[in-house]
Amino acid sequence: MASEALQINSRITIAGWELAEQFVLAGGPGGQNVNKVSTAVQLFFDIRNSPSLSDRVKENALKLAGRRASKEGVLMIESSRFRSQERNREDARERLKELLLEAAAPPPPPRRKTKPSKGAIERRLKEKAGRSDVKKMRGKPAQD
Repeated sequence: MASEALQINSRITIAGWELAEQFVLAGGPGGQNVNKVSTAVQLFFDIRNSPSLSDRVKENALKLAGRRASKEGVLMIESSRFRSQERNREDARERLKELLLEAAAPPPPPRRKTKPSKGAIERRLKEKAGRSDVKKMRGKPAQD
């Protein structure tokens, strides 16, 4: 179990008991160390049942998590970028923090409908008429 709390922002703090970590063998560079030491980290966080998050943040986080979240709402972040267990642990916690910050961001303002200006409408119609004339000129001449 992860012991220290994770501070997301001034309003959101994830308690240490909500985070579960599992260390697994990591592939990639590292020589024999890779075969002997479990340096990769799998960080588990139950988004759906977390008392630290509001319903809106939970919903957004599950959408952002995509396939990293299970059907039960448990998010798994795997980190094996670094050779040391501690740096991978910090990386996984940082990635969780980024995801939750993005989920907690306020929604964008609603789109305001706009109309094209009269000049823009006139220019568009003039251009259409010009294209029409060009296409008419490409046809066969009329027989009188």
